[in-house]
Amino acid sequence: MSDPTLPKRLGFFTRLLDDTSAGERYHNAATQIVHAEANGFDSAWVAQHHFHRDEGGLPSPLVFLSYVASRTTRIRLGTGIITLPLENAIRAAEDAAVLDLLSGGRLELGTGSGGTPDSFTAFGYDVKDKAAIYERHLATFRTALSGSPIVGDVKLYPAAPHLLERFWQATFSVAGGIRAGKAGDGLMLSRTQPRPAENPKATLPDLQHPIIDGYFAHLPREIAPRIVASRTLFVADNREEARRYAAFGLKKAAIGLAKGGHRFESDDLDDLIAATDTHVGTVDDVLESLHRDTTLPRVTDIVFQVHSVDPPHELVLRSIELIAEKVAPSLGWSKADKPHSPRLSVVR
Repeated sequence: MSDPTLPKRLGFFTRLLDDTSAGERYHNAATQIVHAEANGFDSAWVAQHHFHRDEGGLPSPLVFLSYVASRTTRIRLGTGIITLPLENAIRAAEDAAVLDLLSGGRLELGTGSGGTPDSFTAFGYDVKDKAAIYERHLATFRTALSGSPIVGDVKLYPAAPHLLERFWQATFSVAGGIRAGKAGDGLMLSRTQPRPAENPKATLPDLQHPIIDGYFAHLPREIAPRIVASRTLFVADNREEARRYAAFGLKKAAIGLAKGGHRFESDDLDDLIAATDTHVGTVDDVLESLHRDTTLPRVTDIVFQVHSVDPPHELVLRSIELIAEKVAPSLGWSKADKPHSPRLSVVR
């Protein structure tokens, strides 16, 4: 058992969901990441979503992160995730290799098999085949990045074998945790996930501890664990203001989450907060709820996002400040530590 009080890496996650134009969304997200770097955050992450404005609005995360790399100097830049079944794996590897070079080796590569069913249809695939497509594309992606021959003597230029040491897999399942562990990859845990029908009162740690257990059980002993826990957090100076934005954002998000399997007892705000695993309020409010999350001592990276609350840009910037000043230090993070190495001890 390792000391759970050892420093964590702190991340900021944005889904680019401001209620404005695409250009303004991208500008705001870039500004938030620059602000996160200035406040000591160790990483910034973006998700890939095709077609659907209200899902995330960013179809090209590597292009966006290239722009962000030009405005930052230290913060690590992550994809959480690239929907690899919908990518040409070789082209994605080429873009990742170039971005990593231009950013000074700051890219963290998260991939997954997700995506909405109609996105698969639009790309000419059947969503029922996504697991098999993911496995094929993942194998090609790894081969290309490694610099090994893709066909004949054709190899990626520039190759980026070092990126395989910064590779992450996102999952909702124990099987996914086992797969990431066997591969020696990092494990990415979601901010929320549906409860199983047989255990509708399960907590998020109830669902995620077995995933972590599977990951550790199959991770080679010589490889240091890397585990991201993404969490929804909106912290504000005023509780009523925070809850007002949460009421609007979570009620809107509940419609989409219900389609994905979430169950909601009511549209009461406290029920929505509990059902979506949201941490919202003042510093004291969110610390009280975060300290109940027994998953967090076992992870190396705690990554906060304001989705699905989605407050205005100015309040996101203030939330970033409060996280760095008041919240994260109580969870084992220190601005002075700058723990960029993946070789951190965690609770197995």
